[in-house]
Amino acid sequence: MAFPVKKVCVPINSEVFKILNGSYYSDSYSFCSSKPGRVALQIWIDHASKVPSWVNFLMASRNKIVSVFGLNNIGHLGDLDANKLLCEYQVGDRVGIFTLLFLSDNEIILGDSDKHLDVNVSVHTEVGKPHVVSMSTVVHVHNFLGKLYMLFVKPMHKLIVPSSIKRAEGSDA
Repeated sequence: MAFPVKKVCVPINSEVFKILNGSYYSDSYSFCSSKPGRVALQIWIDHASKVPSWVNFLMASRNKIVSVFGLNNIGHLGDLDANKLLCEYQVGDRVGIFTLLFLSDNEIILGDSDKHLDVNVSVHTEVGKPHVVSMSTVVHVHNFLGKLYMLFVKPMHKLIVPSSIKRAEGSDA
Protein backbone atom coordinates (compact mmCIF):
# COMPACT_ATOMS: atom_id res chain seq x y z
CA MET A 1 0.00 0.00 0.00
CA ALA A 2 1.36 3.42 -0.91
CA PHE A 3 1.66 5.82 1.99
CA PRO A 4 1.39 9.51 1.06
CA VAL A 5 4.14 11.70 2.43
CA LYS A 6 3.96 15.24 1.05
CA LYS A 7 6.70 17.84 0.93
CA VAL A 8 5.12 20.99 2.37
CA CYS A 9 6.10 24.36 3.80
CA VAL A 10 7.07 24.54 7.46
CA PRO A 11 3.73 25.05 9.27
CA ILE A 12 3.27 28.74 10.07
CA ASN A 13 1.56 27.88 13.37
CA SER A 14 4.52 25.82 14.60
CA GLU A 15 7.18 26.98 17.04
CA VAL A 16 9.95 25.98 14.63
CA PHE A 17 8.55 28.46 12.09
CA LYS A 18 9.82 31.22 14.42
CA ILE A 19 13.45 30.29 13.67
CA LEU A 20 12.99 29.74 9.93
CA ASN A 21 14.07 33.27 8.95
CA GLY A 22 17.67 33.33 7.72
CA SER A 23 18.01 29.55 7.62
CA TYR A 24 20.42 27.95 5.18
CA TYR A 25 18.18 24.91 4.68
CA SER A 26 14.67 23.91 5.65
CA ASP A 27 12.14 21.33 4.68
CA SER A 28 8.95 19.83 5.98
CA TYR A 29 7.08 16.62 5.25
CA SER A 30 3.44 16.08 6.14
CA PHE A 31 1.50 12.84 6.54
CA CYS A 32 -1.63 11.45 8.15
CA SER A 33 -0.60 9.31 11.09
CA SER A 34 -1.59 5.66 10.98
CA LYS A 35 -1.71 5.81 14.79
CA PRO A 36 -3.71 8.92 15.74
CA GLY A 37 -3.85 10.26 19.27
CA ARG A 38 -0.11 10.24 19.99
CA VAL A 39 1.62 13.32 21.36
CA ALA A 40 4.46 14.76 19.29
CA LEU A 41 7.22 13.25 21.45
CA GLN A 42 5.71 9.76 21.14
CA ILE A 43 5.60 10.16 17.35
CA TRP A 44 9.32 11.05 17.32
CA ILE A 45 10.27 8.15 19.57
CA ASP A 46 8.21 5.73 17.47
CA HIS A 47 9.87 6.98 14.29
CA ALA A 48 13.42 7.10 15.67
CA SER A 49 13.11 3.54 16.97
CA LYS A 50 12.17 2.27 13.49
CA VAL A 51 14.80 4.01 11.38
CA PRO A 52 15.74 1.85 8.36
CA SER A 53 19.05 -0.01 8.70
CA TRP A 54 20.50 1.80 5.67
CA VAL A 55 20.00 5.09 7.55
CA ASN A 56 21.98 3.72 10.52
CA PHE A 57 24.70 2.68 8.06
CA LEU A 58 24.79 6.24 6.68
CA MET A 59 24.94 7.67 10.21
CA ALA A 60 27.86 5.36 11.09
CA SER A 61 29.63 6.44 7.87
CA ARG A 62 28.93 10.10 8.68
CA ASN A 63 30.40 9.65 12.15
CA LYS A 64 33.64 8.18 10.77
CA ILE A 65 34.06 10.81 8.06
CA VAL A 66 33.37 13.91 10.17
CA SER A 67 35.67 12.78 12.99
CA VAL A 68 38.52 13.83 10.67
CA PHE A 69 37.16 17.40 10.89
CA GLY A 70 36.84 17.33 14.66
CA LEU A 71 33.08 16.79 14.80
CA ASN A 72 31.57 14.43 17.35
CA ASN A 73 30.27 10.93 16.82
CA ILE A 74 26.57 11.58 17.39
CA GLY A 75 25.49 7.95 17.23
CA HIS A 76 22.29 6.79 15.54
CA LEU A 77 18.83 8.34 15.45
CA GLY A 78 17.45 5.33 17.30
CA ASP A 79 19.88 5.54 20.23
CA LEU A 80 17.05 6.10 22.71
CA ASP A 81 16.81 5.32 26.42
CA ALA A 82 14.38 2.37 26.39
CA ASN A 83 13.86 2.66 30.16
CA LYS A 84 12.76 6.31 30.13
CA LEU A 85 9.03 6.95 30.29
CA LEU A 86 7.48 9.53 28.00
CA CYS A 87 6.28 11.59 30.98
CA GLU A 88 9.86 11.82 32.32
CA TYR A 89 11.21 13.85 29.39
CA GLN A 90 11.87 17.53 30.00
CA VAL A 91 13.37 20.35 27.97
CA GLY A 92 17.15 19.91 28.04
CA ASP A 93 17.04 16.09 28.02
CA ARG A 94 18.73 14.05 25.31
CA VAL A 95 16.39 12.17 22.99
CA GLY A 96 18.74 9.99 20.99
CA ILE A 97 21.20 12.22 19.14
CA PHE A 98 19.28 15.44 19.85
CA THR A 99 18.52 17.67 22.81
CA LEU A 100 14.87 18.42 23.56
CA LEU A 101 14.47 22.20 23.11
CA PHE A 102 10.69 22.63 23.14
CA LEU A 103 7.99 20.30 24.44
CA SER A 104 4.21 20.42 24.16
CA ASP A 105 1.62 17.80 23.30
CA ASN A 106 1.35 19.01 19.72
CA GLU A 107 4.98 19.92 19.00
CA ILE A 108 8.51 19.09 20.00
CA ILE A 109 11.68 20.71 18.78
CA LEU A 110 14.89 18.73 18.98
CA GLY A 111 18.24 20.26 18.23
CA ASP A 112 21.96 19.89 17.95
CA SER A 113 24.54 22.63 17.62
CA ASP A 114 28.24 22.81 16.94
CA LYS A 115 30.65 25.44 15.66
CA HIS A 116 29.60 24.74 12.06
CA LEU A 117 25.80 24.62 12.19
CA ASP A 118 22.60 24.44 14.24
CA VAL A 119 20.01 21.78 13.40
CA ASN A 120 16.42 21.91 14.64
CA VAL A 121 13.89 19.17 14.01
CA SER A 122 10.19 19.64 14.76
CA VAL A 123 7.39 17.13 15.02
CA HIS A 124 4.15 19.09 14.86
CA THR A 125 0.55 17.93 14.96
CA GLU A 126 -2.30 20.16 13.86
CA VAL A 127 -4.50 21.38 16.71
CA GLY A 128 -7.90 19.79 16.16
CA LYS A 129 -6.39 17.36 13.65
CA PRO A 130 -3.87 15.35 15.70
CA HIS A 131 -3.56 12.77 12.93
CA VAL A 132 -2.00 15.38 10.59
CA VAL A 133 1.73 15.42 11.35
CA SER A 134 4.52 17.56 9.94
CA MET A 135 8.20 16.82 10.43
CA SER A 136 10.30 19.87 9.74
CA THR A 137 14.03 20.51 9.70
CA VAL A 138 15.63 23.94 9.95
CA VAL A 139 19.41 24.38 9.62
CA HIS A 140 21.46 27.51 10.22
CA VAL A 141 25.09 27.29 9.10
CA HIS A 142 27.89 29.31 10.69
CA ASN A 143 30.80 28.84 8.31
CA PHE A 144 32.20 27.19 5.20
CA LEU A 145 32.48 23.76 6.84
CA GLY A 146 28.79 23.92 7.72
CA LYS A 147 27.96 24.64 4.08
CA LEU A 148 30.28 21.86 2.92
CA TYR A 149 28.66 19.43 5.35
CA MET A 150 25.18 20.37 4.10
CA LEU A 151 26.29 19.82 0.50
CA PHE A 152 26.45 16.11 1.31
CA VAL A 153 23.62 15.94 3.84
CA LYS A 154 20.87 17.71 1.84
CA PRO A 155 20.37 15.06 -0.85
CA MET A 156 20.46 12.23 1.69
CA HIS A 157 18.08 14.04 4.03
CA LYS A 158 15.51 14.27 1.21
CA LEU A 159 15.60 10.46 0.95
CA ILE A 160 15.89 9.63 4.65
CA VAL A 161 12.93 11.58 6.03
CA PRO A 162 10.17 10.31 3.72
CA SER A 163 11.54 6.76 3.85
CA SER A 164 11.70 6.82 7.64
CA ILE A 165 8.15 8.20 7.90
CA LYS A 166 6.80 5.45 5.63
CA ARG A 167 8.58 2.75 7.62
CA ALA A 168 7.44 4.05 11.00
CA GLU A 169 3.86 4.57 9.90
CA GLY A 170 3.53 1.02 8.67
CA SER A 171 4.42 1.08 5.01
CA ASP A 172 7.60 -0.56 3.75
CA ALA A 173 10.23 1.81 2.50
